Formats: sequence, C-alpha cells, structure tokens
Amino acid sequence: MSPFSLEGRKALVTGANTGLGQAIALGLAQAGAEVVCAARRDVDETLSLISAAGGKGHGLMLDFVDPMAAKDTFAGQGYDILINNAGIIRRADAVEFSEADWDDVIDVNLKAVFFTCQAFAKELVGQGKPGSIVNIASLLSFQGGIRVPSYTASKHGVAGLTKLMANEWAAKGVNVNAIAPGYIETNNTEALRNDPDRNRAILDRIPAGRWGNPEDIAGTAVFLCSKAAAYVHGAVLNVDGGWLAR
Repeated sequence: MSPFSLEGRKALVTGANTGLGQAIALGLAQAGAEVVCAARRDVDETLSLISAAGGKGHGLMLDFVDPMAAKDTFAGQGYDILINNAGIIRRADAVEFSEADWDDVIDVNLKAVFFTCQAFAKELVGQGKPGSIVNIASLLSFQGGIRVPSYTASKHGVAGLTKLMANEWAAKGVNVNAIAPGYIETNNTEALRNDPDRNRAILDRIPAGRWGNPEDIAGTAVFLCSKAAAYVHGAVLNVDGGWLAR
C-alpha cells in the first residue's frame, strides 16, 4: 500500500462546506479515507463531490460558536484523523476593536480548536490508537497583519498549541501538525483578486507567481495524515508559494 494512502482511516473535517475545508475533505476521500464533513451549514455540495469521486462521506452539523460543540463527537466512533479548519475573522482598527469581536473569533478559532483536539486525543490515547491532527494555521501565525487583532492572536495561538500538543502526544502515537496557507483562490479572497492593484501587489510578493489552489492545501493535509508523515510532529508547514521566504 502507498505510504500516502488513507485506506481504512476515518476523518472529521470541520468547516467542510466550502473553500479549504471542502477541498481537504475531498482530498482525504480520494486518498481512501471515510470523511465526516462538519459545518454549521449544509455540506451537500461537498458530499456530492466526494460521491462523484467514488469516495465515502457523511455530514455532521457542528457550530463552533460553542467551543465545546465537538466534545461528545469522537467516543466510540472510530475516528483517527481530525482536521480543524473551521474559523472566522472580524476586521476593525485595533483602537476600535470590540470585546465581542475579540471573544467570537477566539472562541471559534482557538478555544474550539483546543477542546476539539482534547476530545479527539482523549479517545485515541485511551484506546492506545494512533491518529493524526492537522490544524489550519495562517500566515498570520507568523506575521501581524492589519485590522485583524483577534484573528492574528488566534492563529499565533493555533501554532503554539500545535507544538504543545505534539510535545505531549507524539509518544502516544498522535501526530499533531498545522498547515499555514498562503493566498489561496477561495471565496474569501475574491475581493482581493478582483482588485487589480492588490492582486498585483500580492502576486509580486509570491515567488511562485500565482495564487494557491485549495488542492494545494488538500494534498498537504493528505500527506500530514499519512504514514509518509509518521515522523512529522509539531510542524507548522507553510503552503504559501514562497511568501514567507521573500
């Protein structure tokens, strides 16, 4: 069997209704995993793509406005892959940023990620079963950004928690890593790509000379969940076309 195969594995992908989550869910299914697509909205489109590719997928409603939403999701369900992709962003100048916007983003992007990982790891460690966690970090795990203080704080936190959890769980057979996507062609970046000046400025900074595709992130997630990455622990892998190297 290929070291990149996910045959016989079962994955939960959060925020799987669109964008990166959808692409990751499809990529895992194409690699052979059974994929449960979780989101606060319907995931019918994602499930249709998985079915069309000959994969196996299911839907699950989870809303991480409640950071503990997934605490009872894993017990006895056979999961051994977790992709924490769900996230939100709020924009305002730091001098005007509200407590509500701070709390909302931290709850979804950081608190929910930790407690979802905790519930997943409790189940696997309790069974002595190996597994893989991939958290979705950001270029703003390394950079400051502008007008997104809670998002930047949350993504720095995701990078740190990824390393902490790897330190605690690597010896127990649970790989914990993160992907830091660069500028990817999704609905969230459509406005940037449609602005000629911003689009050119971004492309001029990217050594690869192009925006990333969601599939670029999906392939990285498949790798990090596979046996090929068995000795990869605590990595925050930049998939950014070379942005941070510039």
